[in-house]
Amino acid sequence: MAGNRSAFQDVKLRHRALVDVSGRSTKTMLFGKPSALPMVIAPTGAAGLCWYRGEMALAKAAAAAGIPLTLSTASMTAMETIADHVGGRLWFQLYVWKRRDLSYQIIERAKAAGYEALIVTVDSAVPGNREYNSRNGFALPFNPSPRFLMDVARHPSWTLGVMGRYLTTIGMPKHENYPAEFRSAITAGAAGRRDEMQVDSLNWDDIARFRDMWPGILMLKGVNRIDDALKALTYGVDGIIVSNHGGRNMDSAAATLDVLPEIAGAVGDKCTVILDSGIRRGSDIVKAMALGAKAVLTGRATLYGTAVGGQDGAAKAIDIIKTEMDKTMAYTGCNTVDEISTDIFFNDWRSNQK
Repeated sequence: MAGNRSAFQDVKLRHRALVDVSGRSTKTMLFGKPSALPMVIAPTGAAGLCWYRGEMALAKAAAAAGIPLTLSTASMTAMETIADHVGGRLWFQLYVWKRRDLSYQIIERAKAAGYEALIVTVDSAVPGNREYNSRNGFALPFNPSPRFLMDVARHPSWTLGVMGRYLTTIGMPKHENYPAEFRSAITAGAAGRRDEMQVDSLNWDDIARFRDMWPGILMLKGVNRIDDALKALTYGVDGIIVSNHGGRNMDSAAATLDVLPEIAGAVGDKCTVILDSGIRRGSDIVKAMALGAKAVLTGRATLYGTAVGGQDGAAKAIDIIKTEMDKTMAYTGCNTVDEISTDIFFNDWRSNQK
């Protein structure tokens, strides 16, 4: 995670003087449709624990801002509920299950609900070794440690406003997008069978099957190698998301900004390249665009906004990032996202890759 951030922080930009930027715009086209910002809400399964029905809050903020939202397999609001009550540009992220028929069920649900894109996560063959989660009891089934309970006691507004509302309305939250047999409360034993997901048998034959099943936009999330990116093209993939899972899976994983240029250069215009992991500021989006990304996914920033203020908090986070991007474009003399290039860099970004 620190490596993702330092990669962005190491890239410095030059001001460009005396350029009329009064007509600048952060708007772009993403898969043939307009987007107010080259940013997409990343799949964040914990939104429903940060805020009561947090996925709804995020989806509403994204729709109002004119950007897509990616709903996670691990979300606690059903994909159909988001589609029926919010709308907007909706993408769905799939964790593949050992029993492939369970994955097929989820894909058919997303298709029936009218989701625009399917994103298959391919960088989680095994679960990450997240020691901090084990320490806090933040696992499935949810089994909070004394330390965690002490933290909860110090945050009564969350206890009452989030968990209290669940318990007095719909009950303990569930992973509503899981297959029916695993769709139990987060404190129940069945929910702990996470080993049924993130399978180490996932392979290219599965991608071929998903391509046959899915008529819309198909993307792979977690591609970090040129050979994998080029192979994805032969399977009819529409988009590649360069990601290291926010730095939460493999320790010592390369920073995504460092591997982005070679992947974007290899695939060219044959598919859409999106960057994930490490985006915190609007200037980060500009740096990613300069190195070949067509858009970015951001998860933490909007998740933090949701945790603070629900839809309003998420909207504020999006607005901060958009404002920062707009200002960075003005400083560097770019009126449109198409004008953003490595010409704005002060230092040689290639030095970060040596």
